[in-house]
Amino acid sequence: MNKPAISRFSMNASYMKALWLSIALHVVLVIGLFAGDFSTLPKPKPTPAKNAGEPIKAVVVDKAKLDAAVNKIKKQKTQQLNAENKRIKDAEKRASDAKKRRAKEEARIKSLEKQRKRKEQEKIKADKAAKSAKAKAAKAEKVRKQKEQEKQAAEKAAATARSKRLKEEADAKKAEELRLEKIAERKRQEIAAKEKALQDAMLAEQMANEMASRNQARQQQVMTEVERYSALIQRSISQRMITDRSTMAEKSCRVEIKLAASGFVIDAKVKQGDKVVCDAALIAIGKAGNLPVSKDPEVFKELKEISILVIPEF
Repeated sequence: MNKPAISRFSMNASYMKALWLSIALHVVLVIGLFAGDFSTLPKPKPTPAKNAGEPIKAVVVDKAKLDAAVNKIKKQKTQQLNAENKRIKDAEKRASDAKKRRAKEEARIKSLEKQRKRKEQEKIKADKAAKSAKAKAAKAEKVRKQKEQEKQAAEKAAATARSKRLKEEADAKKAEELRLEKIAERKRQEIAAKEKALQDAMLAEQMANEMASRNQARQQQVMTEVERYSALIQRSISQRMITDRSTMAEKSCRVEIKLAASGFVIDAKVKQGDKVVCDAALIAIGKAGNLPVSKDPEVFKELKEISILVIPEF
């Protein structure tokens, strides 16, 4: 640690020397700046010799500005010096840490070397003991080898048994996991099937209800149209029917009419009623030729064979 301290001291001394030299140069430069004028104007021509005896005027330097400039230079140099000192301290710390690591590594190596030597001494001692009792050592070696073989055989058998047991446990675990997965999947499928069936049933019921509602609304619309066209047909017949109050009063006739899609009367026949009224109704239907029908197929389906009750109007 002495060498880095000396180096640091020398470096600090060099920096202090450079600092003061720099300050002095900057002072001279500031004085020159205050004393001179560095404009681009041409240099004045030399004056005649008669003015050489005149006294030189002194230039007054602003001490505050000079001190500020000097302090600024000092501050910059101090910052540079502090930065350098920090760098030196960091380098010293890294060197110290490296030295500690080297010392620790050397201690570890020494410990390992000590262990190696101890084992080597133990080996030498064992070799000497073996040499002094060769027969005994040979017998002991044979026993040792036998024990080692037995130990290896036992370890191999144990390893085999352990591997077999681990494999069986792994297979059993895998089979159990597979079984549980199948059960879980089956349950999921059952739940999904039930949910789907429920959803399908609900959807079918909803669709059926909507269809029934639409059919009912449509049927009601059709029947309303059938009633409207029945009334139109009945009015058309009544308008063309020749009536007689004396013979038809309070009498009626129900006529069954078969119509074409154009409204043309295909056939008309009496179902029941007064003969006079029925005859007049058939004549009126014949005069009409075509009766009012709907172009809606569903409505016409109900009108193509229609039963009309004819009641004479007076």
